[in-house]
Amino acid sequence: MESERNWYVIHTYSGYENKVKTNLERKVHSMGMENEIFQVLVPMEDEVEIKGDKKKITKKKVFPGYVLVEMIVNDRSWYVVRNTPGVTGFVGSGTKPTPLSPAEIKRILKSMGIEETRPKIDIHPKEIIRITSGAFENWSATVLEIYPERGKLKVLVNMFGRETPIELDFSQVAKM
Repeated sequence: MESERNWYVIHTYSGYENKVKTNLERKVHSMGMENEIFQVLVPMEDEVEIKGDKKKITKKKVFPGYVLVEMIVNDRSWYVVRNTPGVTGFVGSGTKPTPLSPAEIKRILKSMGIEETRPKIDIHPKEIIRITSGAFENWSATVLEIYPERGKLKVLVNMFGRETPIELDFSQVAKM
């Protein structure tokens, strides 16, 4: 399974969306999976109801029966989400969840009034950083390029005496 952070859609029993969100967030915290499962969202929008001369605004689920999860899919994270009470499965083909496209998630978050948060990073090109997770954990690297809109950066790692470029998430690096 891939090790990239994406948004996925999980199917729940109708009416259980908030319960699933709460249970999953509790599970993530109790199992220390904050580095694999990042956010759980029940997309809501304001619905304006006018009765007589009174205007009432209520929150309405945009996708009843569905919850969005930002996560890195691996066997453990898949199992935790899949076995959360109220979850009937991931949206996707077979056992492989299909991630939402960046455009889809951007549109959903924008409709909820949430701008996708990109971690701010105080790192600059040519700076030497430490890799904090992944295959190159605890290695040092030199920053080549920074892609703030994607939350990623390209670094050079010295591997077998050669400089090798790799792309990392902001969350995978720290200042030396």
